[in-house]
Amino acid sequence: MTDVLLVGGGGREHALAWKLAQSPRLGRLTAAPGNPGIAAHARCVTVKDTDVEGLVALAQHERPDLVVVGPEMPLALGLADRLRAAGFAVFGPSAAAARLESSKAFAKDVMARHAIPTARFRTFQDALAARGYCRELGAPLVVKADGLAAGKGVIVCRTLDEADRALALCFEERAFGAAGLTVVVEEFLEGEEASFFALADGAAVLPLAGAQDHKTVFDGDQGANTGGMGAYSPAPVLDEAMQERVMAEIVRPVIAAMAKEGAPYTGVLYVGLMITREGPKVIEFNCRFGDPECQAIVPRLAADLLALLQAAATGQGLPTTLAWSPQPSVCVVVASGGYPGPYQTGRPIAGVEAAAGLADVNVFQAGTALESGRLVTAGGRVLGVQALGDDVTSAIRRAYAGVERIRFDGAHYRRDIGHHALRRLG
Repeated sequence: MTDVLLVGGGGREHALAWKLAQSPRLGRLTAAPGNPGIAAHARCVTVKDTDVEGLVALAQHERPDLVVVGPEMPLALGLADRLRAAGFAVFGPSAAAARLESSKAFAKDVMARHAIPTARFRTFQDALAARGYCRELGAPLVVKADGLAAGKGVIVCRTLDEADRALALCFEERAFGAAGLTVVVEEFLEGEEASFFALADGAAVLPLAGAQDHKTVFDGDQGANTGGMGAYSPAPVLDEAMQERVMAEIVRPVIAAMAKEGAPYTGVLYVGLMITREGPKVIEFNCRFGDPECQAIVPRLAADLLALLQAAATGQGLPTTLAWSPQPSVCVVVASGGYPGPYQTGRPIAGVEAAAGLADVNVFQAGTALESGRLVTAGGRVLGVQALGDDVTSAIRRAYAGVERIRFDGAHYRRDIGHHALRRLG
């Protein structure tokens, strides 16, 4: 039996815990810090996912056979390095390899050196020079904070005035802290966004699945960027031929590039894509499962997730193919009112059990807590309601049937998750 320590406490980690708990080879499952939903599958220990010292000490106490790191921040802080040095098998890249996410400038430089298709760009630490390049590119364009900014450091600028404002946010107002003191300015790519995931063991690569996230807070892809308001999988824009191109032109080359540059990549690679007229181009890399894409993808996986993660972590051989449910999966995020801006917490949540009791529906908890035995809101993105269906339309209908059973003051969700798939499928 395999004992597992799962690091993280969001919706992504709840989905992973739910799937890991289905493995016949699972022994003890411990989560740090976990959440009330994860507690149904694991023993939760109150160690923050950014507390590297505390997590190493926990691992030394628990002696897990495998540590699965969910969020990006502990990876960027070097948790995987510390754990490997202490003799543990870890699913998650080293800090050096995680720079593909923790530094957008680093990722763009790797792509430039290895001819991986992406938008034209330049990197700046000076607002005046950055404004000059904005005028060279012309609007629309994109300004990106170099470092980690919880999914909110990417600003699409429709005009040069908006670009100047974005640069002021980074350099003058320091809205993203140190993460925004270096910026990447790049051309705006026309096309349809999609997310693609692959497992790597440092050398070999196994494609997982495609998905499509909905980043903006309001229907019709309007409003501020969030960490993600919903997702579905598979993404019709990522058909089999396009997935082959993504593997051949992007995934295999970047994994080979990281090994060549002395930072072999172990874990899951998330490729944020724009499918343009010229083909797939990289918007960004993430060094972990996406959130909420993970909640949409994992329920479709017909294989043993624990066996896959352990194979990637130990280099014992990834399978050549995977079995997937043919049923589409849709996840709708229910967020706190005001998110991604200021929001209130501690609002009592009702209806989770009623929603989860529906056929083919899961409710993955993200920003939740228990207060006096009562489930309350504790974050911006509170719940992810996921459903499978015989087609995209039925998966959407089931997910929203679950959403409608959930209630808390200020609850907000998009009502058009999956609309891109419906349009493509006609």
